Amino acid sequence: MTEARVLYELGQRDETEVAALRQAIGLDAGYLSRLLSRFEEGGLVRRDRSGSDARRQVIRLTTKGHDSFRVLDTKTVGHIRALLADLSEDEQVRLIEAMDMIRRRIDRPTGRPDVTLRPPAPGDLGWIIERNGALYATEHGFDSSYEALVAQIVAGYLDKHDPEVERAWIAELRGERVGAIFCVRTDDTTAKLRLLHVEPSARGAGVGTVLVDECVDFARSVGYRSMELWTVSILAPARRIYQRAGFQLVAEDTAPRFGRELTGQTWRLDLRHSRKRP
Repeated sequence: MTEARVLYELGQRDETEVAALRQAIGLDAGYLSRLLSRFEEGGLVRRDRSGSDARRQVIRLTTKGHDSFRVLDTKTVGHIRALLADLSEDEQVRLIEAMDMIRRRIDRPTGRPDVTLRPPAPGDLGWIIERNGALYATEHGFDSSYEALVAQIVAGYLDKHDPEVERAWIAELRGERVGAIFCVRTDDTTAKLRLLHVEPSARGAGVGTVLVDECVDFARSVGYRSMELWTVSILAPARRIYQRAGFQLVAEDTAPRFGRELTGQTWRLDLRHSRKRP
């Protein structure tokens, strides 16, 4: 399988630097070198020095190597066609979508994500209610009163929000909805950050920070002097995001909430003195 993968990668281009090939398939340098030596002895590849940097090696398939690649590629395509033969076109599309979903779940980004923020479209606000209700029940044991609260907040925003001073955002990552946040008016000088949500598939990738930064920047830009939010103490990842944004804890109390005994917390940010993000 490893030899087939290397042959496939080499067949995708006229020449390939050894370092780039090693990075693409994640092989140990010594193992790859031995494998390429076997290919070279078998007449499948030719190794040369890079024309732009003599310290680098490039690999090219020989005529025999291209013939071997075509045989491998033809057999692979035939095998895939046989596997898909009994599936309808719609089932094949759903299979590809499922495979793409697996790839997105496993291939977590390591740097700042390429997040797209947009206003809610039809269906998005219902999605926010459903995802909040389902995730907080599964992950924290909240009862249906939490989903009812989210529904009230969303319905109030949808019914009478002022677009000049209130805003909501949906975060997308590689075309998939992964988060949301609301900025709503408390009074003329105070905004409230509400319903920060990040899907499990995107947690740890910086999506929450992007959403909070956008929300804070908007509140500052429309003239609010401060921003508040309410959360519960068990949501440590969200609390760290708020702290990095400059929010400070100003009040807390413990009481029965959402079917549990929870400590509620109020956090506040002075928008006049906090630094705008670059």
